[in-house]
Formats: sequence, C-alpha cells, structure tokens
Amino acid sequence: MPSRSHADLLSLISPPLQQSPRLPRILTVPGVLSDCEADPSTANPIAPYSPTQRRIIVTNHLPIRAHRHPSSAHWSFSWDTDALSFQLRSGLPSSASIIHVGTLRADIDPSDHDSVSLLLSEEFNCVPVFLPPDLHQRFYHGFCKRYLWPLLHYLLPLSPASLSGLRFDRRLWLAYLSANKLFADRITEILSSEDDFVWAHDYHLLALPTFLRKRFPRIKLGFFLHSPFPSSEIFRTLPVREELLRALLNADLLGFHTFDYARHFLSCCSRLLGIDYESKRGYIRLDYYGRTVTVKILPVGVHMGQLQATITSTETKSKIQDLMTTFKDKILLLGRDDMDIFKGISLKFLAMEQLLEEHPKLRGQAMLIQIANPARSQGKDIQEMQEEAHSIVKRINEKFGSPGYSPILLLDGGSLQTYEKIAYYAVAECCVVIPVRDGMNLVPYEYTVCRQGSKALEDMPKKSMIVVSEFIGCSPSLSGAIRVNPWNIDSMADAMNLAISMPEAEKQLRHEKHYKYVSSHDIAYWARSFDQDLQRSCKDHFMKRCWGIGFGLNFRVVALGPNFRKLSVEHIVSAYRRTSSRLILLDYDGTMMPNSSIVKTPSKEVIEILNDLCSDEKNVVFLVSGRGKDSLSKWFEACEKLGISAEHGYFTRWNRDSPWESCQLATEFEWKRIAEPVMRLYTETTDGSYIEQKESALVWHHQDADPDFGSCQAKELLDHLENVLANEPVVVKRGQHIVEVKPQGISKGIVARNLISTMLNRGKPPDFVLCIGDDRSDEDMFETIMDSPKKPSLPVISEVFACTVGNKPSKAKYYLDDTVEVIKLLEGLVAPSSQTPKRPFLQASFEGSLIWKI
Repeated sequence: MPSRSHADLLSLISPPLQQSPRLPRILTVPGVLSDCEADPSTANPIAPYSPTQRRIIVTNHLPIRAHRHPSSAHWSFSWDTDALSFQLRSGLPSSASIIHVGTLRADIDPSDHDSVSLLLSEEFNCVPVFLPPDLHQRFYHGFCKRYLWPLLHYLLPLSPASLSGLRFDRRLWLAYLSANKLFADRITEILSSEDDFVWAHDYHLLALPTFLRKRFPRIKLGFFLHSPFPSSEIFRTLPVREELLRALLNADLLGFHTFDYARHFLSCCSRLLGIDYESKRGYIRLDYYGRTVTVKILPVGVHMGQLQATITSTETKSKIQDLMTTFKDKILLLGRDDMDIFKGISLKFLAMEQLLEEHPKLRGQAMLIQIANPARSQGKDIQEMQEEAHSIVKRINEKFGSPGYSPILLLDGGSLQTYEKIAYYAVAECCVVIPVRDGMNLVPYEYTVCRQGSKALEDMPKKSMIVVSEFIGCSPSLSGAIRVNPWNIDSMADAMNLAISMPEAEKQLRHEKHYKYVSSHDIAYWARSFDQDLQRSCKDHFMKRCWGIGFGLNFRVVALGPNFRKLSVEHIVSAYRRTSSRLILLDYDGTMMPNSSIVKTPSKEVIEILNDLCSDEKNVVFLVSGRGKDSLSKWFEACEKLGISAEHGYFTRWNRDSPWESCQLATEFEWKRIAEPVMRLYTETTDGSYIEQKESALVWHHQDADPDFGSCQAKELLDHLENVLANEPVVVKRGQHIVEVKPQGISKGIVARNLISTMLNRGKPPDFVLCIGDDRSDEDMFETIMDSPKKPSLPVISEVFACTVGNKPSKAKYYLDDTVEVIKLLEGLVAPSSQTPKRPFLQASFEGSLIWKI
C-alpha cells in the first residue's frame, strides 16, 4: 500500500520521460525508451570535460538585489556580492558558463514576469522562479521554517513546547513539493542533461533531485546541505522522512559541512531504508539501485578577495578609526548572529553577566557588542526571543552600567553596511559565537581575516581570540578556538575571561593557526573541490543502462552495467531446449524463499517445480545452501531426484536415496570449543543476535539487532575470531548480517566445480549451466562457472547463466528482482513450448512500480 505522504503527488511530478525534448531517444515499445539498443560492448565512456559544459547553480534566492524606482516603477537589478551562490563562482572553471536559478527577494507583478526574466537572463545569466505569494508563504514560512528548519536543528516541531503542539499539515508539505516542482520546471527549460552540471543548495530544495532525476535520468546533479543533519532519532519523527531521504539519494554527489552531519544522514539511510555505505579510497559511497551516490564532507569558506577588498577600502579604514576612538581603553567582545532561536544570543548575554559578576575588575572595561541581523522566519517564538534578549540587555546594563559605559551594546544588523560590520570585526579583541545549533557559521572565519588584514592595525601584532560553540559546523576546523557548551553559563564566562587574559604570544599563535586554515580553505577551494568531485561522480553516467521506477517521491533510477541485464524466460528457454546435459544450481534462502519470510518451509509450488525439473533426464538439479542437512532433508523429502549440498558443500547427496557424503578436509571440530564462547559473549552483549549451530560451522546472526551496533559488533567479532583461531584450519567470513566460522576448503564455488567434474567423469559434461543465488557465498559459484573456460580441468560450457537475485554489484551477468521472478523463470523452463510466457524482456516490471527503460 503506498504511503499517504505521496499518494497525491502524481499531479506534481513532471511529464513522462519520453516527453523530455533534451533526450535523443527512440520510442521502440510503448512505455519503453531506448538508446537505439546499441551493443553495450561498443558503448563509449563519457566525453572528457569540455569548456562548453555549463554550471547551473540552484538556490532558494538568486544572488540578485532588486530595486524598483518609485517614479518610473521600473525594476533595476544588481549582483548581491554577499550571497554564497555568487561568491562560489570564484572556484568554478573560468571557461564554464554559470547560470543561476532561484527566486527574487521582491514581489514582482505577474505582468512583469516575462520582461524581468528576459532582463535577468540577458544581463545576469539568471533564471528567476516566480512563486505565487500564497504558495511562497506556505512553502517558505510554512513547511521550511515551521517543520524543516526546527527539525534539522534538533527541535521537534510536533512537541507541545514548540508552536503549541503543531500537527503535521499535509497542505504545507504539498506546497513544498509544488515549489520544488516549479524550480524543476525552470531548470528543465534550460538544461542539457548530457552537458550541464546542476548544483542545488540547502533544505529548501530537498525534493528537487527527484523531480529532476525523473525528467533527466542521467542528469549530473550535486546537492549541498548547508544546515545540520540531525540524528536518526530526530529525523525519523518527520512523517515524510523516507520521501526526503530518497529524494536526496537521487543526486550524484551529496555535500555536508562536517562528518557528524554526514554520519547522521548515513545512519538514517541505514535504519530507514536499509542502505549501507562503504568507504573506498577516501570516498564515502552508497549503492542506490545500481547508481553510486557519493558523500562529500567539506566545510564552506569565506571569499578572501572580497573581504580583503572591503578591509582596505577608505570607508572601512575611517570607520575603524572612529570605533577605536569611541571604544578607547575598552576590551571589546563581538557577536554577530541572526535574531534566531538557535543562535544562543540570550545565553551569551547571561555569560557576559556572569563574567562581570565573577571579575569586578572588568566592569567598565569589557564590552560585548552584539550585531543582531534581522530574523529570517516569523512566529511567536521569534518575537518572544527578541523580547527576552532586550529585557536581559536592559537588566545587565542597569546593573553594571555607568555614565559612558554599557556592558552590552545591541546593534541592529539590518541597518549596518557591510563595511561597518567589517570594522567591528577589526577592532574586537574576541569573537563570541555560541549558537546552540548551527550549520556552518562563517562569522569566526570572517573575524579572523579581518583581524589579519586591517591596515589600521598594521603597527600591532596580528592576534585574535575565538569562543565558539561545539555545536556548529565551523568548530572542528578552529582547533585554536576555545570551545564551549552554550548551555553551560559558567563555562562560557570562564572561556570569555580566558580569551581576554590569555598571554599575547599565545593569542598570536592561535590567530596564525586559524588564518592559515581559513585563507587556504576559502570558498573558491570549496567550490572547486565540489565541482571536481561532481565531475568524477558522473563520469560513467552514459556507460550504464537505466530504468526509471516508482511513483511520486518513490521514483528512482535503476542503473545497470552494459553487460548486466535482467534474465528473461525467452532469453534462456531457447538455450535450455537445444542442450542435452544441464546443470541447475539453486540457492534456497533469498532465492527460492524470501529472506523476510518467517516460515522457511518450501511451498507446494516450489516442490512441484523442482520435481518437474528433476524429472527431465537431461537435468542435474542441485540445491546448494548454507543450511544444515537435517532441515533440508526434511523440507525436500518429496523431491526424490533432487541433489542437495548442505552447509556450503560440507555435506552432499545426489538424490533422496543416496547417502550423505561429507568433505574429508576436516573431521575434527575442536575449534568450536574456542569459537563458541567468543560468539556467546557477543550474543550476550548484542540484543537481537543469536548463534546457529551447524555440524561443520558456527554462525552468529545479527539481522534483528540494532543496525549500527550489530554491524559494529560483527566487525569486532570477526577480528576477535580471526585472532583466537589463527592457528586453526578454519576460515572466518562475514556475510549479510552474519559472521560464520567454517572449515577451510569449503565453499559453494568448490561445490560447483566438483559437480561439473563429476558430470565430466561420467561422460556427460554439461553444455548448459544455470546458477541462481542472492548473497556473497553464491558469488563463489558464479565465479566458478563463469571462469570454467580458463581452467583446464573443467569443460568449456556453451551456455552459462549466472544470475543474482536483486539488482546489486555481482560477478553474475544476469539478475532477477526477487524470489517471485525466480519461480516464474523456473516455471518457464518446465512449461511446454506452447505455454511459455510471452512477456517481452524490456517490459518486465518491478512489483508495484511503473518502469521505463532509458
């Protein structure tokens, strides 16, 4: 049953794939798109980077300032040089054309939309997105600020303490999707999916990757989240959690400021979607239906050139001199924050009060100048926070103030020019930035650059001190800062005193350390690094065949290698019927029986199909499983001619009446006395785990344990067992939610090789081999039958079909989606030719989904 959260979204999703004018494809079968069905072996890799490739930067707001002349009512526009989306241009290739897509910070009359769009396109290379006022209100002030913003900053918007117990409003969610669709519409008008790179930014556009991926399945798409990403316990409270996660996974490259944010995202993918990640050669990757999604961790920086130009300007120098005169003999501490509930402004004021209480000598000298930028959101909580802040300032100034001295100076940041803010940075002895939660916060970086580059302070040593919250993104990179817990008023007061009283030499050393990092990791470095990784992540887009599946925000693209394709009945039946000595190897769990099934006994249908296969004298049919021989004997007692290889090949029998033959490689199992106590220890400390006893092996299962803890314990157990069993004739292997200890020389690959050799010795070398399995142990079988021509001891097999269950990286050449399709395939083999299903290969469908071939 589809989730209610996307039940009504088909009207929001863009037109079907074949309607995209940018994709040169041929409609060959209704509902199926083809790239002329070229031979995969002749596919060319993506062309190397070309200067004609454009960069499309998508942000909620364009980096444009808009002004309407009162007399003429005409609009004029200029670049907003303080906008991050404008500053990142410095790190992109100079030869690349850069296009900006976003909304304007102005209400443009609908009658002016066309003229404004033309003007912005011609003069600024910008594409405006016009949101109707009511939609913008529900999108930005509704879903973004009421739900996403608090939740990403660890505040549950559904709790009684916030917004009077606000319930989730689906109308705001649909407004969010509608706005994201309008962004996608504008991008669609300009995008060349084979050439352009799209880089979307921040939480306003979390759903955008799905809209774009549906229209352009091979789009080169990066996404950077500038806010924190909360732990899974917080994020999973959002009713549309899976839809947003899947939307992000439709990007090729995901960027986060810190490892903590990335770690929380990866944990959500694991716990909510069952998708694990791997770290390989310095990159964190997730496999999402055959597509590789790369996760990048890199904090953004400041624009060094722009800051230095502002610092050296005449007006800035003049302002610095004025401030130095005004605050002569004062110790200035500076804060600059948005008037926001997460910035900790009131906590900062309370710490200043505590500082003056504990150190009377600082009264009359120490001053905290707080620049308060206008709030970006609306609501009762913002108003209450502002009233509280002004109330605290008034009380402290009355308590410690004197004529000509106010301990706290609260300035309206909206009325200050950029050069004025830079001047305050330059004269402050210490910068205090203590949000209770924030994405990155570049104030400490800007402060460091201004303290280094002020010409008015040339005759003074370069020094700066920073008191920073441990809960913001810039904290890990400022190793010389004094990190504090903003909820601890006493520790903040101590940190502020330490920053003031620290020896001058140490202040200089800390400043030099910070400036070296900030100057080398500026915004150009950040943008250039992300752009290069985006190119790297997209380099194999046109080497794969793609299918689009799913409805609404469940849409995703299945990407397959050129030689990895779905196994159809039609493809295999002709080979099956023209051969005379066939070997069929079948795994059980996950292949014939779903892993999710609690009852593992085979169905009547499975028994009948196996008996039909075994009744053909040309067939040798074997069930190759990791399960014990007693269970398999009992379950398949009705299959008289079925061969069974149990416990990965330790026990084998050719039919029901033949005796079990055991591998003679190991007859002593003294190693179990060593391994079992170790496994028992981990079972006792890992809730949901258990030990499976086999005659030849021990298996520790953790599929019912906490995903993260179970995986961590499995790694520890693997290492522990390898150490204590180093001198024993066993191998320790980790599989899907298991750690197994078994004798050396036992594997499904050896089973396949022995069966082929036995058939060869009996004078019936196989000319047809079908092998189907679903997990890592089956990869050994695939490798054996695929490499048989390379091994002199094995015959050359004319027809080989190695097939994995599930679309995932494999040594097999074919795949089937699930156990249902495995049963259908086997039914097709035993059915008379007149009854063979006539389902076209390209029209095979994923259960519950629409499917397009791209």
